Amino acid sequence: MKLRLACLLAAALLLVAPAAARAGEIVPFGGGYSAGSIVIVTHARQLYYVLGNGSAIRYPVGVGKAGQAWHGEASVERKLIRPAWQSPPEVSGSYGPVIPGGDPRNPMGAAVLGLDNGNYAIHGTNNPASVGKFVSHGCIRMHNADILDLYRRAHVGTRVTVLQ
Repeated sequence: MKLRLACLLAAALLLVAPAAARAGEIVPFGGGYSAGSIVIVTHARQLYYVLGNGSAIRYPVGVGKAGQAWHGEASVERKLIRPAWQSPPEVSGSYGPVIPGGDPRNPMGAAVLGLDNGNYAIHGTNNPASVGKFVSHGCIRMHNADILDLYRRAHVGTRVTVLQ
């Protein structure tokens, strides 16, 4: 009976685990962060969504270029699907034209988690080759499938820690 129960439990975990890991890999993760928080390790270009019990979902990310990366604490302040975007003066010297959400030229991608620390966000990208590199003006870039997965998991108020 115990063996049968163990087999059923293992089968159930096999059915659940691939769905949870589709957009990222579940990995061991410590450090005392609360379940439901986001930790970004800039030098490794990795974002971790903390699951608790010593594990997290790991996603590759693009991060700020030299001199434009930041570190510290923030919270998710807003969540948007297919956001419009306008380049701020820090990027192009003046405000650029508004690029509507869903436009292939829109660098925000499929979704955005806007942060309460400066003009920074965790967002998708229209340039998937930029993920895994030092490329942004301080925002965190993710593959569109990954940001949509994270968007579903994170809530307004989610703590975000950005480490060097």
